[in-house]
Formats: sequence, C-alpha cells, structure tokens
Amino acid sequence: MTGQLFYMVMMGTPFKRKLDRAKPAGEAVETARWRRRKDARPQEILAAALSVFAEKGFAATRLDDIALRAGVSKGTIYLYFESKKAVFKALVMERLASRIGVFGETLRSHRGTSAELLTQLLRHFGEVMSTSEDVVLPKIVISEAGNFPELAKMYREEIIARGIALLGEVMETGMARGEFRMIAKEHAARLAVAPILLIAIWRTTFAKFDSEPYDYEGLVEAHIATLLKGLAKET
Repeated sequence: MTGQLFYMVMMGTPFKRKLDRAKPAGEAVETARWRRRKDARPQEILAAALSVFAEKGFAATRLDDIALRAGVSKGTIYLYFESKKAVFKALVMERLASRIGVFGETLRSHRGTSAELLTQLLRHFGEVMSTSEDVVLPKIVISEAGNFPELAKMYREEIIARGIALLGEVMETGMARGEFRMIAKEHAARLAVAPILLIAIWRTTFAKFDSEPYDYEGLVEAHIATLLKGLAKET
C-alpha cells in the first residue's frame, strides 16, 4: 500500500491534486506574495539602475552594481535584461518614451487652441526635467555618446525624433488654423524644446554650483511666453 501511495503521488494523480488543494492557508499566501515580488522585480532593477547610472555614469556602472543596489543576484538581472545596454534602453522606453506616447494621444484628443496644447506640453516636459530623477537619462546619452554611439542612436530615434515630430505636429496644426505664422515646423519644434533640454543639462551639471536653487518653473513660463509671441501670426 505504501508503494502504491508513493506511485500515486509521483504520477500526479487526483490524490496528489487533492493534497495540493489542501495546502495550508499560510503557504498559499506566501506563494502569492512571492509571485507579486517576482512581478515587481523588473521595476526594482530599473529603479536601482537609474540610481547607479546617476552616480557613476553608464560606462563605469557594472551589472554587479545594479544587482547590489536592487538586492538581487546578477543572474536575476539576466532573467529580464540581456545586457547593461538593454537595461538602459528599458529605462528610456519606460520613463521617457511612454510619456511621449501619452502626449501623442493628448494631441489627438485636444479640442482647444494649438497655443494651449503647446503650453500644456512644455509645462509637462519642463516639470519632468525640473523634478524627476529621469533627468539623468539625457545627460548620460550626451556624455557617453562618443563611447556608446548606439545609445545615442537609440535615444535619437525613440525620444528626440518622436518628440520633435509631436511638437512639429502641434506647430503644423497651429499654422493650418491661422494661429501661428508660417515657419519651418522642424525649426520651431527644436526651438520649443531647447530650453527644456537646458534644464536637464543645468540640473545634472551646473546646479550644484548655484548659490541658490534656480527657478526652472520661471524659465519654462518665460520660454512659453516668448515662444508664443514669436509664433503669433503677424497682423
């Protein structure tokens, strides 16, 4: 009888399934907690990577550093990301590209003026660069572009090109409606985003030398006012 019981358990018979269903409640809760923890790991790894990249830059960061900061093994990182470059790309896509996607939807559903939409976009991007830790991502791309051109190419395609296209669409719509004067939309889009990039560079490079915190919000508002006046159709 003992041998038959062993066989039933090993072969996954209904008897075994009955035993599985009879697991203690505490064990079931622990299993669910483990699954939630596993699902959260990619985010934990990315958060740790952002922190380490901010401190050391891309070149000096090792996967071992990220693993240590995330509290996981290096092997665990490889379960989700094939390389350090893949980790960085995931950060860019999740933290920045996703925002551009959201504002693409905002553009298409917007019912106000082009000036109102442009103001909304620039205020949001300005807030992100002024307050978010994601500001280190463009800084890393700029500083590491010489040694890692593939990172710059990826950022150019996924962030800059899409962002310029988004702003260019706003400009084009404004010109078509007669709200903005005629100007090359590619130039207008780059002029619109330039001060936002300045915030990123300033925060990550020069802010530590300021005698008092710079008024980034004031800069954004001054930029919007100047830009809209320059774009206004001549009467």
